Amino acid sequence: MPEEDLEVSARIAAHPDTVYALVSDVTRTGEWSPENTGGRWLGGATGPAPGARFCGSNRRGWRRWSTTCTVVDAVPGRRFAFDVAVGPVPAARWAYDLEPDGDATVVTERWTDRRPAWFARVAGATMGIDDIRAHNRRNMETTLDNLTRVVDRSGDA
Repeated sequence: MPEEDLEVSARIAAHPDTVYALVSDVTRTGEWSPENTGGRWLGGATGPAPGARFCGSNRRGWRRWSTTCTVVDAVPGRRFAFDVAVGPVPAARWAYDLEPDGDATVVTERWTDRRPAWFARVAGATMGIDDIRAHNRRNMETTLDNLTRVVDRSGDA
């Protein structure tokens, strides 16, 4: 497996608890993600907790797909992270690390590629993505820009 990280950070004018409440609400992710359209909790889960599972819905152009995600870290005001699988195949770990910075929060979105090499080749061709790192970096930058706008609009700093 490649197991390499990519990270993007942004300073958001809000308390870490406010940012955590947003990034850990998988039903709202579509408000800021350019690819994820939202999620729904599975198996009786109603919110973020280690071991809780959710279905993430995604779109890119005409392509649509769902993934099963398992929360691995849920520390209010500090970190929200989950593993993504496509069927039985591990795909990625996504994490949001939150650090207080005066009256704001530095949010670091992190992606770890967990795909087996064979799956990465098939997925790239199927999804029409030549460079997954460049693709995800752009999406992560857009996600954090959009998240900043959502916080600014809400006035919930």
